[in-house]
Amino acid sequence: MDCPSCAGKIRGAVERLKGVSDVQVSVMKETLRLGLDTRQTSMEQVEKTVKRLGYGVQFKPAAAGQDSDPDESHSHGGCDGSHAHDHDHCHGHDHDRDVTMATAEEADTEGTLSWKVGGMDCASCAAKIRGGVENLPGVSDVKVSVMNETLTLKLNEQQTSPDSVEKSVKRLGYSVTPRGAITGNGSNGASTTADEGAAEAVSASPKRWFLHGKGRLVVMTGAVLLAAVAVRLVASESLAYWGFILACLVGLVPVAKRAFSAARAGMPFTIEMLMTIAAGGALFIGAAEEAALVVFLFAVGEVLEGVAADRARSSIRALGDLVPKSALVEDAQRATRKVNAANLKIGQIVVARPGDRIPADGQIIEGTSSIDESPVTGESVPKSKTLDESVFAGSINNDAVLRIRVTKAPEDNTIARIIRLVEEAQEARAPTERFIDRFSRVYMPAVVGTALLVAIIPPLLFGGAWGEWTYRALALLLIGCPCALVISVPASIASSLSTGARRGLLLKGGAVIESTAKASLVTFDKTGTLTAGKPVVTDVQAAADDHDEADVVALAASVEAGSSHPLAEAVLNHAESRHIAFSQGSDARVIAGHGVEASVNGHRSYVGSPRYAEDQGVLTEALKTRIAALEEQGKTAVVVFRDGVIVGLIAMRDEPRTDAIDGIKDLQALGIRSVMLTGDNPRTAKAIADPLGIEFQAGLLPDDKVTAIKGMV
Repeated sequence: MDCPSCAGKIRGAVERLKGVSDVQVSVMKETLRLGLDTRQTSMEQVEKTVKRLGYGVQFKPAAAGQDSDPDESHSHGGCDGSHAHDHDHCHGHDHDRDVTMATAEEADTEGTLSWKVGGMDCASCAAKIRGGVENLPGVSDVKVSVMNETLTLKLNEQQTSPDSVEKSVKRLGYSVTPRGAITGNGSNGASTTADEGAAEAVSASPKRWFLHGKGRLVVMTGAVLLAAVAVRLVASESLAYWGFILACLVGLVPVAKRAFSAARAGMPFTIEMLMTIAAGGALFIGAAEEAALVVFLFAVGEVLEGVAADRARSSIRALGDLVPKSALVEDAQRATRKVNAANLKIGQIVVARPGDRIPADGQIIEGTSSIDESPVTGESVPKSKTLDESVFAGSINNDAVLRIRVTKAPEDNTIARIIRLVEEAQEARAPTERFIDRFSRVYMPAVVGTALLVAIIPPLLFGGAWGEWTYRALALLLIGCPCALVISVPASIASSLSTGARRGLLLKGGAVIESTAKASLVTFDKTGTLTAGKPVVTDVQAAADDHDEADVVALAASVEAGSSHPLAEAVLNHAESRHIAFSQGSDARVIAGHGVEASVNGHRSYVGSPRYAEDQGVLTEALKTRIAALEEQGKTAVVVFRDGVIVGLIAMRDEPRTDAIDGIKDLQALGIRSVMLTGDNPRTAKAIADPLGIEFQAGLLPDDKVTAIKGMV
């Protein structure tokens, strides 16, 4: 499964089965989940229905109470990928990935099952799979997700077995493999070690397009087609004609297999069937060159869609990789052991060492440290966190050991919620894609019906020659083959996505691209979007007349030398740009959550937060006033002092990008409202938003930003 069309096929086929309800198909997770009354349809019947659509399906019993998708922090293994599969204008199927179907053994005979279905690339694939399993007895609530490559349904195992569901999908040319068990809290019931999860994640990484089955088919068909063209140019026309026939057959045979598999599953009018009839008719009337070219273009379109689907899945994998695969958990004696982070429970105590990614959302119960939350919130400046403060899964502990009480289950942590938001965005289909799907359901039977009438009516009613009108009917089928529809939408979307990526834009699919033209409101993240993404020194103030700005910067750079902290890098870059000489300090030590100290020329020197300087008793009221004024401007102030005496202040801020002001002005000229959404504090947000002339909302986490956007539209 690689696209909503694949999910639609699976959902459509499964939903027609008796006893099936609540079908959920996830392309990104490659799962099928549903409710099943096994007194009406067995799991085997569900599997057979999906397999008939050409998807591979495997079933594995899950823990009782399963009602949600499995945790997706790692991928699942699959079959050998040598299957054929059916899809409707579905592109870029990966023959080496599988679709897993996992089930929950409920107290009654109906369970929710989920498969990972390999080879889905579009909504047409989903529709075939849905249609193939829906008519199995005991199957209900079929859901197919192209992005997650999943088939989910409810199944009554007394009527249809999971094997039957798998066979139904495999008949359609898709591979199917069972997912890990789904527990009531939404995580995989099957225990997996961190190493196993990592290995599975690697194995699920997308291959290059030419290593996929469809990619190889494009290469083979294209090579034979080029050879035929070359033969025609340098040798005989008749020999080239046979080359075009060979090129057509190389590309057409897999398409024909998928077409007839879908027909057996009750879906005769698929684009594969029209392609098969059109190409076969073209060969019959002697238009071998046209037939070969049509088949080749169709295969190219499939590859384009598959590439787009793989890119979408890669973004999901990258988000999942933010959370470590393992965690150090404390027992009652405070001894630690390494466990799979996906198995963490609320209330457990985890230990995060300096440099570790935090494995779960939680609350600090011991320790103080600087936390880099940029992977989660995008904010470039680490935050000092101490007792009773919250931390997010995926953020980085910089300075000291922390003991953290887990407050959110792995499937409900901040990163998991972000992944769900991205999945929802990527599952949204462009209006044009939805229109083409609706149009194709009418168009294809209409073309076939019209061609049939052209072949029959003139000879029967007007005495026309059967051979002549059969030829014309086949020509009509060839002309009516919707290659433009098949290729235009995925090609244009892929082009838009790649162009946006080159310009630094991440576009979440065709629906976003089309809706952008009608936008009246644009919301911006702050860090890295409106700003450069890293702090720079904006102010240097000496505390007394016996020091100048260069003295303050030189001392701070000496203390910070060798540190990779973003604020330290800002100070060092400032010293370098101003050609300020400094000597590296010795015996440097991080003051967890507060700053750095080092020995510089025999003097104990510090660069620390205002709170730490106040605790040391070195701040005067005048300096507090200066610091407050800097912070009102959204700047982060640090205090530089030596042997208990203030040397000066340095203020830093993530400044607006040079092109941000022009970009905002262009949007305003178009009548488009601009709003900045940021996880930073209101003062910092205001300091950035005011010069840009835009509205802002501050203190937002990623899911808060989604809520804010929904409240604006």
